[in-house]
Amino acid sequence: MKKAEVFILSGFLGSGKTTLLTNLLTQEKELDRKVAVVMNELGSVSIDSDAIDKDTPLKELLNGCVCCTIQGQLEVHLQGLLKENDLDSIYIETTGVAHPIEVLDACLSPLFADQLSVQSIITMVDAKRWQERASISIRLHKLLKEQVRHADVILINKIDQLSESEQAQTVMEIQSINPKGKCLLTQYARVGLDALRLDRPHNIDAHESTHVERDLHVKSYVHQFSVPLDLDLFEEWLKKMPDTIYRIKGYLKFTHSQNTYLFQYSYGMPIYMKELMDYPMNVVFIGEDISRDWLKNEMNRLEVLSTL
Repeated sequence: MKKAEVFILSGFLGSGKTTLLTNLLTQEKELDRKVAVVMNELGSVSIDSDAIDKDTPLKELLNGCVCCTIQGQLEVHLQGLLKENDLDSIYIETTGVAHPIEVLDACLSPLFADQLSVQSIITMVDAKRWQERASISIRLHKLLKEQVRHADVILINKIDQLSESEQAQTVMEIQSINPKGKCLLTQYARVGLDALRLDRPHNIDAHESTHVERDLHVKSYVHQFSVPLDLDLFEEWLKKMPDTIYRIKGYLKFTHSQNTYLFQYSYGMPIYMKELMDYPMNVVFIGEDISRDWLKNEMNRLEVLSTL
């Protein structure tokens, strides 16, 4: 099954996200690929949507930040785009104050996790603003560092405003925050589409692992269970799992019941909600430096033990 590539565009207001988006859409058009865009604005009116070609499917999220107040709407819009279009890629442009990991979390809904392939989180950094970051509030300063820390690709934009020594200093500072990220210097957000891919094999089976060195800094793994689980065994596993797994969500069935449950886990708290519909038992694990092979083996082992 073909998966639509997802690119998450992060970065402060004015860093060049919309310019980057229009540049990338031009490249996609030249490749004759089918593309959709999700744009998020904090206000009630979208300003940047006029930059998007009328032939490009566009969903707008207004009056809130995608990473908090309207995260559920993003999942609905992604479902709609996938249902209505045969897409090669989806670009999500966030507000300047969005946390990229929360956006990634919304992209990994178990309802369509096997239809999307998140290629990269791209953070735009305004080179001059980075130099002057000490003048912004502590909260925004911390968010700027978080946007850099969780990026797969960091684009240091508007480098023509810095001297060569300032450019070198900026790269060193950003790489000290995120040594695993790919750091690129740009003017007018000009970058090739291939530079934003993580060179992962396309259309791989959802259960299989990809090479760790080519994978997202924050990794996800989708497991499709074939049998109901023993609840006691499952909860025992949750207590012992690595603390690098910080989010789990999906649909599960258990041996004690005929029902399907929406399962969510974050910050050490498991939540089970009974569902009226019979969903596929897809579960998404999200964490840092997690081994897909290990997780796959662990879930397979739980399935076997649950049938004994």
